[in-house]
Amino acid sequence: MHRQSINSSCLATLIGGSSLIAATLLFSAVFVYLARSFGYPDVLDLPAAEVLPRLLALGPSGRAVWVLYGLIPLLLIPTAMGVYAAGRHAVPLLARAAVIMAVLSALTMMAGLLRWPSLQWHLALAYTDASPGAREAIAATFAASNSYLGNFIGEFLGELFLNSFFLCAAIVLTRAAAPARRWLLVAGAWASLLGGLAMLRNVIGWVEPIAALNNVVLPIWMLVLGMALVRHRASPPGLTLPTPTLATGT
Repeated sequence: MHRQSINSSCLATLIGGSSLIAATLLFSAVFVYLARSFGYPDVLDLPAAEVLPRLLALGPSGRAVWVLYGLIPLLLIPTAMGVYAAGRHAVPLLARAAVIMAVLSALTMMAGLLRWPSLQWHLALAYTDASPGAREAIAATFAASNSYLGNFIGEFLGELFLNSFFLCAAIVLTRAAAPARRWLLVAGAWASLLGGLAMLRNVIGWVEPIAALNNVVLPIWMLVLGMALVRHRASPPGLTLPTPTLATGT
């Protein structure tokens, strides 16, 4: 029974780490495609009169790419289950918190991203033959959905939950692995702090350079965390390591 439990945990961490690596690669590929074909993310600062025709010009294949983009956050859920499998004996409460943060992050980011192939797509269709008055109403709806579903739900809340998950995951994997893994806690803490500052980019102008740096650090950190999860080996039940600290000495 004990060996079966260890094998089950190893499989969960392997699937979880692989899911996060896949999410990173898919995210990067889709981001590059949308940047080239849609001008993303700079296009988000343009008015509806410019964005909606561009969106419609992507065609069915571009719409399908947006659907894929919106579903990528679902890969956080098997990742979180891998983190839970790794730390359910060492830090059960924090392992559960990681799962909750990942699920909330996936749902909120999906709500923000999937507005493009659904709500915004139909706004683009309506905008094509709309009267000047109707276009003003469509533009107002477009701006409101970007503000609420995009900036607040998808970006602010989604990234808040995502960075909380990253921090929980780093702590869990550090507590459940050998002391040599304490570097993961330091890296996770810094990545989460950077991401936490970057999510304020829509309300505080001076964090824009931090957000740009985060765009580089985020995929690297996701790959590192994914590899750490793939290579993780569960500790025997009841065996926990001393609580790690971020202090590096004075």
